[in-house]
Amino acid sequence: MKRWHTYLFAGCCALCLGACTGNFRDINDDQSGTTDKELEADNNGLGYRLKIVQQGVYFNYDYGKGKNWPFQMTQNLSADMFSGYMHDSKPLQGGSHNSDYNLQDGWNSSMWQFTYSYIMPEIYRLEQTAEELMPPFYAITKILKVMVMHRVSDFYGPVIYSHFGTHGVEYVPDSQEEAYGHFFADLDKAVEILSDYVGEHPEANEFAQFDLLLDGSYTSWLRFANSLRARLAVRIASVAPEQAAEEFRKGVNAPHGVIESNVGNVAVDASGVFLNPLGAINRSWNEAVMNASMESILKGFGDPRIEKFFEPCRNDLTVTEEGGGTAAIALKGEFHGIRQGTAFSHNYYAAFSRLTIEQTTDAVLMTAAEVWFLRAEAALRGWTDENPEFCYEQGVGLSFTQWQAAGLERYLQSDATAADYHDPVDPQNDIAARCRVTPRWEEGDSNELKLERIITQKWIAMYPEGCEAWAEQRRTGYPRLFPVRFNHSKGQSIDTETMIRRLPFPATMATSDPEQYETLIDALNGADHGGTRLWWDTGKNFR
Repeated sequence: MKRWHTYLFAGCCALCLGACTGNFRDINDDQSGTTDKELEADNNGLGYRLKIVQQGVYFNYDYGKGKNWPFQMTQNLSADMFSGYMHDSKPLQGGSHNSDYNLQDGWNSSMWQFTYSYIMPEIYRLEQTAEELMPPFYAITKILKVMVMHRVSDFYGPVIYSHFGTHGVEYVPDSQEEAYGHFFADLDKAVEILSDYVGEHPEANEFAQFDLLLDGSYTSWLRFANSLRARLAVRIASVAPEQAAEEFRKGVNAPHGVIESNVGNVAVDASGVFLNPLGAINRSWNEAVMNASMESILKGFGDPRIEKFFEPCRNDLTVTEEGGGTAAIALKGEFHGIRQGTAFSHNYYAAFSRLTIEQTTDAVLMTAAEVWFLRAEAALRGWTDENPEFCYEQGVGLSFTQWQAAGLERYLQSDATAADYHDPVDPQNDIAARCRVTPRWEEGDSNELKLERIITQKWIAMYPEGCEAWAEQRRTGYPRLFPVRFNHSKGQSIDTETMIRRLPFPATMATSDPEQYETLIDALNGADHGGTRLWWDTGKNFR
């Protein structure tokens, strides 16, 4: 990451954070730059705004300051790494930063800042106009609102959701429990509106020209809404199991069903104006490399998807030793990842395995594989009559198909286990494998071990979507990721083995808007640091 990125971001924060992350009374000052003239030129202002929101889920809306570094701040230097997927190969901030829990506010406040500065104002305006002008667009707005904001809540906890834009109470946050209740209610409303509209206008496709995530079909958006409900239901399985089971069944049993095949996968289309920012971070900046946890599990399992996700090292490496001599390290043709939290101060890891993601790679948000793993867990918990093993194998199979990987049958019968991690640059970073499951389903295993198997494969299948992977890893503890070697969290607020649980609210809020900051802390019901568990993060999977 170029140093000027940090300076630019700091400047933006100085100008925007106080007004945009704390003062919700100013939401009418939409910073997205959408003008009346632009809306008129499109002949459909609703569709224009919906495009902005769709890009904003995977923050890549170009508001005049560049597309790639905001995504790096919003997701790649936090969730993508904390999930065990990736790691920056460069020694940013002198080697001590988010990786070793020396949390960087300028990075970690960006999800909050960008969402409330650019995306939520567009959603708010759509909610004020679309319901009367174009009901199906209003329904899609609600689905996208839930998709955007559950990610924000899963980063921080409490959010400004139900009162956003409501003058007089716009300060009032929702606790995460309250926010999830509103998420389900908004999905209810969206599904009701879309179902009625499809029933009356089965051939309607007005949204097709604006659709960046699906095929323009309203029935596809209904399946997406139902699948999203299933995702959120499973998220609260340990904290509100009765509600979770009810919401899950409501989603999977809905008339239009859920996403079941790869043709229904939800992804931001990168064939047009949108470019995948992770592709630029990977290819142009060389700042996205395989994580050691990925190496351990994929190599240990002999998983053929490894070569679909990552590239083998391109060259061997020469390192400088103490005393000035050099040593050759054989890397070429092998897969190597970086262990989180080693506080390295060199550039040798730039030779490790890069991602295969390009700027033209669609940015996947939800897949059929994920939905089948959700169904596997629901069946395991007794919420449905489905067979957990069948759903599990469907999930693995659809992931293999999605990535065009061979050897599925052999893989599903494999008793391979995760591999110990060996750092060819610094052996002090070596660590024994943590993951204890195999790809093969074992009917005689305990429910806890079956859940570990489901989530481990779900984690592999959701790559490279780090936001969801990090949330599920925190919720379940699976897969078993490598802990940081060095823990530089402030006051040791983050436990090394328990790992980071959330991101703190933007630091500037405490001084620029202390009233709102206090309301958020009250709703969090815990200290504002990375070690505080969120509402759905109970630390146990079964009661």
